Amino acid sequence: MEKADGCISSPSRKRKLPQEGNDMLNFSLDELTDDLLERVLSWLPTSTYFHLGSVCKRWKSVAASESFKLACSRIPSREPWFFMVDPSLNRSVVFDSAERSWKKLDHPPLLLNNCNSIPVAAAGGLVCFRNISGDYFVCNPVTGSCRELPPVNPDSHDRPLLAIAMNAYSNYHGSYKLVLVSGDLSKLSYQVYNSSADCWEEEIMLRRKIDDSTACDLNAGEDDAVYFLSKAGNVVATNMQRSPSKQYSSVITCKDGEEIVYFLSSSGTVVACNLTQKHFSEYPRLLPVFFEYSIDVVECKGEMLVVMLSEFFESASLRVWRFDEKTRTWNHIAGMPPAMSHEFYGKKVDVNCVGAGDQIFICLSSAELCSYVLCDIVANEWVELPKCCMNGEAMDFMSAFSFEPRIEASV
Repeated sequence: MEKADGCISSPSRKRKLPQEGNDMLNFSLDELTDDLLERVLSWLPTSTYFHLGSVCKRWKSVAASESFKLACSRIPSREPWFFMVDPSLNRSVVFDSAERSWKKLDHPPLLLNNCNSIPVAAAGGLVCFRNISGDYFVCNPVTGSCRELPPVNPDSHDRPLLAIAMNAYSNYHGSYKLVLVSGDLSKLSYQVYNSSADCWEEEIMLRRKIDDSTACDLNAGEDDAVYFLSKAGNVVATNMQRSPSKQYSSVITCKDGEEIVYFLSSSGTVVACNLTQKHFSEYPRLLPVFFEYSIDVVECKGEMLVVMLSEFFESASLRVWRFDEKTRTWNHIAGMPPAMSHEFYGKKVDVNCVGAGDQIFICLSSAELCSYVLCDIVANEWVELPKCCMNGEAMDFMSAFSFEPRIEASV
């Protein structure tokens, strides 16, 4: 008999599973060898790692084994977690992009003893912290493993620190770099910590690229502030005031065998430091110096992008831009729907962003609001995320860092 929805209901035509020879129905994970069990469990979301030990003694033993970490290292990629910044917390808060949920993780004891440390960079499955004394700590937020890096050469403290970038090459073998860019736009240098050698390499000077025809504000000082009156009649300085966690914000890319660190100068221009060619250059401004806007740099799939919040025609606009090296121009690639971005008009909102694959996690904050948005730059989809609550109160985070949640990531 045919139902109204077009489906056919006929008991006589229903297929029945054979009663004999169907061993798969009685299959149990207990029958797997340890090697196969580790391979199966390694494909589970990282969040399940915290619960494996409570399932049974065998799974607890597997979760603690080195061979399980090796199996996890063979998983090509994990959906990113976003490590939220709040120096007043003694716990870590992350946003799980796979489950679209907030998670609270315990701080490692080493960080609890250095309570004034804040995250400054992240790569692979690791997050790097820095304290007010200039000491660096590298931590795996999932496992809680943490170590302090050797002290930086004291001579480097004489020059202002401009950018901190991190790059990971192998999670399982703990191979990563930490890059510090110091000086000013007339004399830049960089220093690299190499985890494989467990030491800081010799400081290297960077020269300004000779054919850099895009140097900004040639009539102004190298990086001087420019003052102007806003539409509201306020005196505004072009010198950017960054939140402490984003003060040294930068991204690192590797393209055609060249490592490049990008960061924002204090006047809001993008500075590109080519570590391979040992030179640096400034990119042209997206907007004139007297415009009011908030800007940040992100890395998505090995490419540097810029996120900018600006105001035009009595409305706010939040857009993502890519720089074309051939034409030396900025191209718009994604934009928040006007109905969403209009909410930020006139509120002096600061944007702090981090990229991960095709996604950009954006923190928008001001004295009046705090919002988190996840942008898919390929589909141009913008989703406002739920608030994170602790003890019944919504928490406000200024910024975030992106990392892959990997239990095998070694510090």
